[in-house]
Amino acid sequence: MKTKKLEQGTLIVLLIIAGIFPFLSGRYLLSVGISILVMALLGQSWNLMSGYAGQFSFGHAAFFGIGAYASSILYMDYGLSPWLGMLVGMVLAAAVGVIIGFLSFRYKLRGDFFALVTLAFAEMLRVLFNNTKALKGATGVLIPYKNAWREFQFADDKAFYFILLAMVMAATIFIAVMNRRKFGVCLVAIKENQEAAGSLGVPVLKYKLSAMAISAAIAAMAGTFYAQYYGFIDPTVVFAASISVEAIVPCIIGGAGTLGGPLLGALIIIPLQELSNSLFEGTNGINMILYGALIVLFVVFCRDGIYGTIIRRLKGVKT
Repeated sequence: MKTKKLEQGTLIVLLIIAGIFPFLSGRYLLSVGISILVMALLGQSWNLMSGYAGQFSFGHAAFFGIGAYASSILYMDYGLSPWLGMLVGMVLAAAVGVIIGFLSFRYKLRGDFFALVTLAFAEMLRVLFNNTKALKGATGVLIPYKNAWREFQFADDKAFYFILLAMVMAATIFIAVMNRRKFGVCLVAIKENQEAAGSLGVPVLKYKLSAMAISAAIAAMAGTFYAQYYGFIDPTVVFAASISVEAIVPCIIGGAGTLGGPLLGALIIIPLQELSNSLFEGTNGINMILYGALIVLFVVFCRDGIYGTIIRRLKGVKT
């Protein structure tokens, strides 16, 4: 009961803060808020597959990039609205996720081996898009600014912010609902002991592939938003390993397998990143150094993350 009240209270507080934040901040802080929400959305996508289902992915950049490129190419080459392109990207990413999952689970890959497979697929896509002229190659895609709702472009960043906030809320509510139903219970059972879950009649492959498909679709949605907000993408950006890291870090810091963990983690990480960039201006890669240090510290001293540790303490479980 305490943990449920904590989760509900935390989410309500975060929602209130997120709702009033744009009206109390300038343009720079608003951009920081958008970065926080992008990381939170990526974190929730990773959390579903890896935090709840236990399938550790190090290749979420593949799904993020598919979402970014699908909507951008369909818009630039065929005039399809990015809103519809986002749905196409989500379907494509889900299909790729199922393919990766099926090929991996068929050969019983899990743990570190599965993580390496997802990383390899993300790198393969980066190389493919970087060297294929039909996919715009290394030049990437430049999206012209039109300031129109149909084009998913707005003059005021507040519109982008609230659309992204709605996406994060939708993903979080979905996971909350899932967690209370059979789907969520089966995912946790698979994470804890896959063989035992299978012996009890849980269709393990079905649930693992479903988790991968939904997780990939959410990451693709984040990729579409990124493309429309920044107006330019190329393979070295949207398929970069750093994107996959940014999906993992908020879950590790906040608490993987918890509803509010990725949100709390993103709220901590992005301000720290901005602070480190200002303190070490001109130093390339400082954010990755920061991520690495934080991951090591939390894995050693706080394995369940901040939010996860609090939940376990309330349950009386030793960490």
